[in-house]
Amino acid sequence: MTGFIVRRILSSILVVILTSMFVFVLFFKGLGDSPAVNYCEKLGPGKCTTAKLDSIKHQMGFDRSLASNYATWAKGIFVGRQNVYVDGKVYDCPAPCLGISIMTGNTVTHDLKQKYPATMTLALGAATMYLTLGVLLGALAAKWRGTSADRLLVGSSLIVSSIPYYLVALLAWIYLSLQLKIFPETGYYPISQNPIKTIQWMMLPWLVLGLYSCTSYARFTRGQMAETLSEDYIRTAQAKGVRNNKVLFKHALRAAIVPVITIFGLDFATLLAGTIFTERIFSIDGIGNWGLTALSTPIDINVVSATVLVSAVLVVVANLLVDILYSFIDPRVSIA
Repeated sequence: MTGFIVRRILSSILVVILTSMFVFVLFFKGLGDSPAVNYCEKLGPGKCTTAKLDSIKHQMGFDRSLASNYATWAKGIFVGRQNVYVDGKVYDCPAPCLGISIMTGNTVTHDLKQKYPATMTLALGAATMYLTLGVLLGALAAKWRGTSADRLLVGSSLIVSSIPYYLVALLAWIYLSLQLKIFPETGYYPISQNPIKTIQWMMLPWLVLGLYSCTSYARFTRGQMAETLSEDYIRTAQAKGVRNNKVLFKHALRAAIVPVITIFGLDFATLLAGTIFTERIFSIDGIGNWGLTALSTPIDINVVSATVLVSAVLVVVANLLVDILYSFIDPRVSIA
């Protein structure tokens, strides 16, 4: 087990390093000098002179080599660095330094810490809802497979999942929050200040994201449960007189939940990396909304690259944790 964990950690570190290189090349060099041009044009008519543009390019590092820029950027993550901002001011960027945000003038790490609680709150509430409901509905559908209830559950989940998520979220916000006033104002209110108000504001986003996402979990759980219920040890337990609910939820569900946990780990990591549509529609000031705003002109390269890098790290860590949890969830899985 120890050897497996060490190997997976080393491979995960390698993936993160390669991802950071890809992100750097994609955003810092793939766009050419267009970010510098866009920022210069934002200064106003007549202020974007050739000398000013050259100065901005120098301050943003466009006159240095790719290797030199990457080395400086990567070093800053571990030991910090001083960033020369495009207005000529020198900023101290402590580790982990992901650059300075053009939008706010703060370090990206500082803004990331400010935005993350909203995304974390959204992710935890929605993930709890769609995992619980999805697994429960899938298990019941497997228990009633072939019946009208089974066909109703599967059919309704297919109908819901066939509708684009952003449309479902937008309609829910318009009708349930704005017109019918069933749910109060949406957004994010710090849970440390008023937990009740946080729940009130986040309830509609939790419900929309949770109910929409639970449909795929219900179908997947049903398929795994239906296969598991046909195994010999399940029939043996039933022949011994074990109660049906105990067979279903203790024996069959435990074996069928392993692949479901795999998908959940990746989905939850994606939620932690930011749900763009949910945060934008419901005015939640989280990572996804922050990254989307950073794509406006002038593009905030440091913010965009930071959100992509954080997403990659979260997915890698989620994969690692899921692999380790395998042996604890299902004794049939052996990790050497």
